[in-house]
Amino acid sequence: MELAVIQTGGKQYSVSKGDVITIEKLIGEYKEGDKIVFDKVLLVDNGKDTTIGTPYISKAEVSGTITQIGHAPKVEVIKYKQKSRYHKRNTHRQPFFKVKIDTVK
Repeated sequence: MELAVIQTGGKQYSVSKGDVITIEKLIGEYKEGDKIVFDKVLLVDNGKDTTIGTPYISKAEVSGTITQIGHAPKVEVIKYKQKSRYHKRNTHRQPFFKVKIDTVK
């Protein structure tokens, strides 16, 4: 089983073939069913030998398919300063992509 560590959205994910990961929304026009190629691969382990990038591995890529595009549950944001009658209340829903990993090369 091949294992890889990829970087996207400022975070690192440990993935292998068949995994479903939730990542930050990517810049650009995407829809469900689109193919994505992650080229920022930090580590690849195929069971026999391990390749570590400095910082990335050239010619290594992980491809996947977008299975879902959505928003995370609502988070309430409150700003408050005591004794000054200042309070603000706001909400936020973070967008995300669910990606199913197809291949690790």
